[in-house]
Parts: sequence; structure tokens; C-alpha cells
Amino acid sequence: MNWVTLKRIFRAGFLDFWRNAFVSFASILVMTVTLFVVGLTIFAGVMLNFTIAELRNKVDVSVYFLTDTPEERILTLKSALEARPEVTSVGYISRDEALAQFRERYKDDQLALQALEELGQNPLEASLQIRAKDIAQYEAIAQFAESQDTESGTAASIDKISFYDAKYRVALDRLQDITDSAQRLGLIVIAILILTTIAISFNTLRLAIYSSREEIQVMRLVGAGQFFIRAPFMIEGMLYGLVAGVVTLLLFYPLTWWLGSATASFFGGVNIFTYYLQNFLMFFGIIVGTGVFLGAIASFLAVRRYLKI
Repeated sequence: MNWVTLKRIFRAGFLDFWRNAFVSFASILVMTVTLFVVGLTIFAGVMLNFTIAELRNKVDVSVYFLTDTPEERILTLKSALEARPEVTSVGYISRDEALAQFRERYKDDQLALQALEELGQNPLEASLQIRAKDIAQYEAIAQFAESQDTESGTAASIDKISFYDAKYRVALDRLQDITDSAQRLGLIVIAILILTTIAISFNTLRLAIYSSREEIQVMRLVGAGQFFIRAPFMIEGMLYGLVAGVVTLLLFYPLTWWLGSATASFFGGVNIFTYYLQNFLMFFGIIVGTGVFLGAIASFLAVRRYLKI
């Protein structure tokens, strides 16, 4: 393909875009709705992932040690746990820190504080608070902690591990089911919305090209190649997608600004407006790229039926 032919194709595409102003407006409007739904699905996925991550960050496994366990032994186990790839963090709470937290928590409960004073000593145990990258990894972490304790060659120092508590296991399994189901449902809803909007956009572009069906058939009769006929309509469809993408990005600016504070309060602390600004290039690439690609493919397929004589 030479430069003259390419220039004619682009010129024809631009002329059709401006000449059919009403059809172009209708196509851009529908594609804007399509891309707006695509953008909303991205935001919904972001908020869902942040919410799930926030729920999982609140889950941990506590390892409690007997009151006579040397601190060095606890710190040795802490270092071993931190070295495991599935562990995110390990926090150490000494007996004194546990006592201070108890006093702070029950500062308004004089009966509890009085009972503590009557004991004459600190009855609370030191503990390690372990956070994992995934809920399913806590069982392996608990087993590793037990194995490290028994391999030391001395008497066991671990009193209990919260993972093995029956109520804790039920709550953990339920949270795992909820997060997995939410992710699967989110993917299904997103797929349905995108497929539906793509179908609507395709039908709209097909109607836009319908007005040029006689022109296509005449070009075919005089011997024009299929690509030469298709290319201007593909350029026109890409322009629809480009303009619709820019309009969609402009619409998201006030919308995310308005919803920003609300999402920061209810969806894991993520401000959707800040997220939009920080990842604007990503949104530009996805929204505009989807619009241009969708316009080109839909135009390519819509013209096909009119190429048959």
C-alpha cells in the first residue's frame, strides 16, 4: 500500500465522520456509555479488591507462649517465621506489653483491675501476631510454628495457637468463602456487562454503516478491493472510539471527585478520586484503547455483510 492510497483512506474516514454528524453523534454517545460501563467495572474491581484486602489484613494467627518461656526463644521463632515467603509480618507482644494493653482495655472495669491486682503477678502470656499473604496459608504457618517448637530439643514453650481454636477456624473458613465468592461474582458481573455493552456498540455501528450500504455496493461493483472499502469505515469507527474515550475520561473526573470521600470511608480506605488521578495513564490507555479497538473491530465486522454482491 502506497502513501497516496493510505492518505485517501484516512481522508475518506475523516470526511465520513464529519459528514454524517447525527450518525457520528449517536455512535459516540453509545460508545461513551459502553466505555463508561467498562470504566465503572474497573473501579468496581478496584474497590472490591481493596475491601477484600482490608478484610484479610485484619486476620492474623496468634501464637501464645508459656509464662516461663525465655524471650530469646520467642525471638528465634519470630525470625524463623519472618523468613518464610508466605508471611507478611510478625509482631511480638511481650508479657509486659500484654499487661499494659489489658489495663488500657479494661480501665473502666474496676472489678477486672482489682482481680488482676489480687493475683500479685502478671498472668498474661507473650505472643506473636502473624499475618500471611493469603488466608489459606495460615494452616501451614501454624504447623511450622509447632514443628520449630518441638525441634528445639527442650520442653515445649507454645501454650496454644489461635488457628486451632474451633470458632476461629469456622470464622476463617467463612471469610475465605466470602472473599472467593465475591471475586467470582465480581468477574461474572464484569464479563456480562462488558459483553452486553460491546453487543450494543456493535449494533449501533452497524446501523451507522447501513446508511452507506449502497455506496459500498457501488464501490464493490467497480472493482474496489475489500480492504480499501473497509478501511475508511474502520478509521471512522476508531474516531468514534477516540472521541468517546476522551469524553468518558472527562466524565469520570467530577464523578470520582464526588465519590472520593465516600469510597475512602466504606471501601478499605481507598479514595477513588486519588486512585483515578494516580493511575490516569492506565485509565487513558484502557478506556481510549478499548474505544479505538472496539470501533475498528465493530466497523470491520459490520461492513462485511455489505461486501457480498
